[in-house]
Amino acid sequence: MTTEADSFPRRHARTQRFTLGAPRAFTVAPDGSRVAFLRSSSGTDRANSLWILDPTDGGERLAADPHALLEGASEQLSPEERARRERSREGGAGIVGYATDAALELASFALSGRLFTAELRAGTARELRVPAPVIDPRPSPDGRHIAYVAQGALRVTGAEGADDRALAEPEADQVTYGLAEFIAAEEMGRSRGFWWAPESDRLLVARVDDTPVRRWWIADPAHPEREPQHVAYPAAGTENADVRLFVIDLDGGRTEVVWDRARYPYLACVHWSEAGAPLLLVQTRDQRGQVFLAVDPDTGSTRMVHADEDPTWLELFAGVPCWSPSGQLVRIADEGGARVLAVGERPLTGPQLHIRAVLDVTADDVLVSASAGTEAESPETGEVHVYRVNELGVERVSQEPGVHSAVRAGGVTVLVSATLDSPGTRVQVLHDGKRTATVRSYAEVPGLSPRVTLTEGGARRIPCAVLMPTDYPGDTPLPVLLDPYAGPHGPRVVAAHNAHLTSQWFADQGFAVIVADGRGTPGRSPAWEKAVHRDFTLTLDDQIEALQDLAERYPLDLSRVAVRGWSYGGYLAALAVLRRPDVIHAGIAGAPVTDWRLYDTHYTERYLGNPVEDPATYTRNSLVTDEGLSSPAEPHRPLMIIHGLADDNVVAAHTLRLSSALLAAGRPHEVLPLSGVTHMTPQEQVAENLLLLQVDFLKRSLA
Repeated sequence: MTTEADSFPRRHARTQRFTLGAPRAFTVAPDGSRVAFLRSSSGTDRANSLWILDPTDGGERLAADPHALLEGASEQLSPEERARRERSREGGAGIVGYATDAALELASFALSGRLFTAELRAGTARELRVPAPVIDPRPSPDGRHIAYVAQGALRVTGAEGADDRALAEPEADQVTYGLAEFIAAEEMGRSRGFWWAPESDRLLVARVDDTPVRRWWIADPAHPEREPQHVAYPAAGTENADVRLFVIDLDGGRTEVVWDRARYPYLACVHWSEAGAPLLLVQTRDQRGQVFLAVDPDTGSTRMVHADEDPTWLELFAGVPCWSPSGQLVRIADEGGARVLAVGERPLTGPQLHIRAVLDVTADDVLVSASAGTEAESPETGEVHVYRVNELGVERVSQEPGVHSAVRAGGVTVLVSATLDSPGTRVQVLHDGKRTATVRSYAEVPGLSPRVTLTEGGARRIPCAVLMPTDYPGDTPLPVLLDPYAGPHGPRVVAAHNAHLTSQWFADQGFAVIVADGRGTPGRSPAWEKAVHRDFTLTLDDQIEALQDLAERYPLDLSRVAVRGWSYGGYLAALAVLRRPDVIHAGIAGAPVTDWRLYDTHYTERYLGNPVEDPATYTRNSLVTDEGLSSPAEPHRPLMIIHGLADDNVVAAHTLRLSSALLAAGRPHEVLPLSGVTHMTPQEQVAENLLLLQVDFLKRSLA
């Protein structure tokens, strides 16, 4: 008999969606002799330890245990570290990130704002006494120094803890050295603010001045005695942080890197390797233009290596730009209607593959992750594979249907795979293509197997996942729950078991659950992703099209259709209730963006333009300015809005403004405020009860 303590909602929350205990964050030594990774001790332990694996026989040994290093003390995080973890959606504890020298012999990491190092060959770890709180410590490639950020200053210390000193100190309260600004970490995928030279004699360091950025105050109404949090938030149409880049020597001497920052204000990516000069990718504010720049570290001057323009926007990709060992630029580009890998000026792939990221570059090949492109022989709905690409052709490394990624060095590949038929992820260690070891996972088994069918819906062949109750006999039409994200960068129709656990749990409460990835979601073609330019409402059209097509093949009761979503999915859920009450009968909007003027510059302006220049587009895509809100027309569908009051990404003002607009329009709705909760909901009881409350609302609303 299932008890409340071991119910799916409770276990799902306690295990952080069954991710705790799974190995992650792999790094392979350049000679292939060692693999470093993080893993907690069980499926309910949040504290990650640092491990070393021998690729030849799979032997593992502990390199750093946070419980021992902190001597059992609870972890204390600075506000800056909490913000970094919120940007990366990091819900774990202990060692959540680490950096190593070039040989993978020395690792550094922060615990409770203190600096620790681990000798990876010897398996010993110790603390270095330096000013706190420490953020993002990184060894130099030769392992002789460690650079880190403390109190907004970039500092460096010897690997033994001697000669600690500041290389760059902030000139004002709003200035930091060595940290990524808000939008770089939240939207550009750049979580770093400094990079070591390959020779270990100097660093590239970002200087961020938040003075121009508008200030917001985020308070906790449940604790009126507490000071509000002061947040520099660059909302669409407002000023961004001023970001500069300096070459700083170990004696503190500095040279500013010069480029046309007025035209290209966004520092999107920095790469510095032995293969060439430091490489920058900088973008225009509208993200329709970007240039790849090589830096002369002695003078700070830059020269253009390549330039791109696009009439809609230019996407950013993990792993690029970088240099090949022969000094050619490696990039991902949208060319000829496809997303291709280019080395130098030559595309090495075509429309058969939709390139997603570059994983490794050697003299022999480029390792990439990709999905099937527009001209692939089979759609492979929801699958992402690892491929080796060179001038001779393309070879697929991952074989099983599923979602795969990899890390590679020294002839050793760590292949991380998720499939539909088995829970969690499986990690294989390959040497020259042959499996030599596996990495154990301590993640809990969910005890729930998704009854999922991956298919396509509508004339646009929208990727869909359809989930039925586990014990469904197949003879009765079911109420429908649309369960999308459906926004940019957030595919949910994936060939992976654990990705569908929550949807299956909702299905087991008596629903047919449909997950649809319409236009705007990644994975098919550049045109598919860019179709939402200036019009997010197309994502609702695709949900309706997929629903109506699937109803011809599945027993769906179209008189009882609800939708739930979080973040962009929350926006979509509210949009569906307000604009298509003829199809949607109830909605749950979690942390919804309701007024895009309140969301950040880099994300929002990429898709909707600048509200100062094009206010009409923001009006069309807004929920709070929708003319339909003031209309007395029926039906007014039930809507539950959920929002964390401590959310600094989609601030609670979104929900409060929507609620006020709904109230003024006479539209009934429910608001569930979550005190102390951010855009994530890692708290066990909160996460569990959110699922239970949503089911209760859906059953009440759909009768």
